[in-house]
Amino acid sequence: MVDGEADDDGRDISPRTTRARPLTASEQLEELLGYSWPFSGRPPRHDLSEWTVTDNWPDPVPVTQTEIEMFERWFGDLFDELFGPDA
Repeated sequence: MVDGEADDDGRDISPRTTRARPLTASEQLEELLGYSWPFSGRPPRHDLSEWTVTDNWPDPVPVTQTEIEMFERWFGDLFDELFGPDA
């Protein structure tokens, strides 16, 4: 078969066609296995129902003046909208 050869419908049937993007890992796995991977995402490593979330932050959490100024600079408009300009 010659590179660039087309079938009756005009579609390229050459074995070496260029791809617009590289295959994703899932697409590569599907090509290797010959069928699609049965999971849409990575399965959890452990049973999540047994997890416990704790923290050891002090109460109240200390915040520096620089952190306050940074939040006011980035989120000032949002804070004014939520709490009013004089809050």
